[in-house]
Amino acid sequence: MNRAWTLFKSHPYLSNIMGYTALFASADLIQQSMLGGIQGHPSQQDQQTLVRESDPDRHSPSETRDASPKAHLSSIDWAQTARVALVGFCFHANFNYHWLRALERMWPGGGAKRVTLKVVVDQLVAAPATISAFYVGLSALEGREDPFEDWRNKFWTSYKTGVVYWSTLQAVNFSLVPPVARTVFVGGVALTWTVFLCHFRQLKSDSEPSSPS
Repeated sequence: MNRAWTLFKSHPYLSNIMGYTALFASADLIQQSMLGGIQGHPSQQDQQTLVRESDPDRHSPSETRDASPKAHLSSIDWAQTARVALVGFCFHANFNYHWLRALERMWPGGGAKRVTLKVVVDQLVAAPATISAFYVGLSALEGREDPFEDWRNKFWTSYKTGVVYWSTLQAVNFSLVPPVARTVFVGGVALTWTVFLCHFRQLKSDSEPSSPS
């Protein structure tokens, strides 16, 4: 623990950025593993179900192997995780690192008044920026025709959901966490939040046309 803390103090930028990016990418892996992966794309299990329905007498020996860790890993869309990691590294990690340092320079120290001010400004500026970068950035990396579609459909719900969550945990961050470690703390908090965003992004919005049956 002391060695890790020494690393943070010696290399705050590198430690915070890499730690944040790793946690950000882990959120997508958790979402794919636990919450159903990519909506709208047939999983291995779905494909096997279609095969069984088309040929009920067919029993593949691979069905037994699908429960193995190897089969589970093969079901992960690593390209999607790489895109999430890229957005996290290029924008979220660097933005949060410099943003949190700027807030501390403008209103240094703790105290209820300063902490409240930092939390309010954070939710008014950083929250919309990071949510927008998530939706638009991933859509652009996927090459979607309209990279703003997810943002239009899901930004407001995401923002309202995040206000309570982030206000509470940023108050803890500004009150108790040393400035040198605040970015990686946000990365840890963002792990749960990014799992939500990744899963919410995969859900079809009401405005999206349903696929024909």
